[in-house]
Formats: sequence, structure tokens, C-alpha cells
Amino acid sequence: MVARARKQTQSAAPAIRFASLARARLETMLDAGREAANCMRVLAKEGGNVVSELLRDAAGFYEWDHYPKGDVYDRATHAQYYYHAHPEHERPGEHGHFHTFLRPQGMPKGLKPLAIAGHPPPAEANAALSHLVAIGMDRFGRPVSLFATNRWVTDETWYRADDVIRMLDFFEIDLAHPSWPVNRWISAMIPLFRPQIEWLLKRRDEAVSAWAKKKPKADVYEDRGLNVASEVAIDVERQIAAIEQALESAR
Repeated sequence: MVARARKQTQSAAPAIRFASLARARLETMLDAGREAANCMRVLAKEGGNVVSELLRDAAGFYEWDHYPKGDVYDRATHAQYYYHAHPEHERPGEHGHFHTFLRPQGMPKGLKPLAIAGHPPPAEANAALSHLVAIGMDRFGRPVSLFATNRWVTDETWYRADDVIRMLDFFEIDLAHPSWPVNRWISAMIPLFRPQIEWLLKRRDEAVSAWAKKKPKADVYEDRGLNVASEVAIDVERQIAAIEQALESAR
């Protein structure tokens, strides 16, 4: 998996109607938000953050390299992630970003990759991993964006947005290595921003479909002109506040 250069395509954040979400969903999001915020709080007490914690044992930090080396992979849940950075000019204001994945053995039963001409699934069944979402981080180690990518960016196996959405509940890194707080934080970020991620994935498929119509002779999934298909800005504290307000209003 090699994430390659991308253009900045950040979209206006979707208008999430928190009040329309089921109470159980809101409560799950709030629990996740408190978990993510608590991990960030504890790391900050000693002058750290999610990124510095993950990189604390690294000999250096180099563009394109995966951190940690070999990625983080939970063999029980089959969730996976890594952190890396692009050249500064490609992403002004971003220190780097996390890419999150789920492998087939951790997916809900019955999900199958989209059949794409010229892109057969890997021979090894559990290698047909799906990219879920990427989390952009600023230089202070704070999460500032979420984005979804085209297939070639991470060399993933392509699943329909609705199927990837079904995978979201199954992403969990239940490991102490390389950092327990980072693993808990990244596991919480996906349920916390579930509505935005669903929107991003649907927009991703729409962008790919529109690109294919625009360039019918091109292999849309390998077209370097389409890399980041959808992106939104995020703020953990504002998300938590919006969830709390929706729950309070529903009483």
C-alpha cells in the first residue's frame, strides 16, 4: 500500500442533522468522542499528542514512509492503519495523515469487492483490504480533516460505499503496541465521525462515477487525475458539543 500525491480537494462539511440520528447512535458517538478527547488530554498533560506519541521511537520522520514500519495490524479484528506524510507543498498545513483499513476476515459476512475489469482481487483472500477513511493531522497533532481516496492511492481492493459503511463498526485496534492511547484514539475517531464518514464514502462513489462519465476511455480507478475523491474539515470538540446538544434536545 503506497499512498501517492494528491490534490487538495477539501469540501464544505456536510450539514449533519444530529437531531435526526437515533439516540443509540448519538450515545455511541458521544462515548467515542469522550474516548478520543480523553486520549488527547492525557497525552497533552506531558506535552505530547497523538502524532508525537506514535513517532516517539522512530529514528526520523521521512515523507512517504509508513509509521510504524509495517503498519499496525490487529490480527483479531483485522483492522489496520499507518501514518505518513506527503511533501509540504502537496498539503499545506498538514503534518501527515492516518490511513485506516479493514481486511476481509474482519468484515461483515457476505461482502464482496466490486468486479473491476483489469483489477482482479488479490490471490490471497485476506489481502483484499478496503480503505475506510484517512484522518489529516495538523502540526500540533490535532485531527483536522477526513478524506476518502480513489483506489490507486492506497492500492486497495474496491468495495461499494454502502459496503464500506457496513465495515465501519468493525474497525478496532485492540492492541498495546505501538501505543495504547493512539490505538484507542483511532478506534474512537471512526464512530465519533460516523455521519461524516458515511457522507464521504457516498461522495467518493459519486466522484468516481462522474469521473468515469467524463473520461469514458480511462481506467477511472487508476487515473492519477482523481486521487482524493472527497474531504471535509473536522473538529473533535465541536463534534462532541453538537452530539451533546442533540441528546439534550431529545430529552
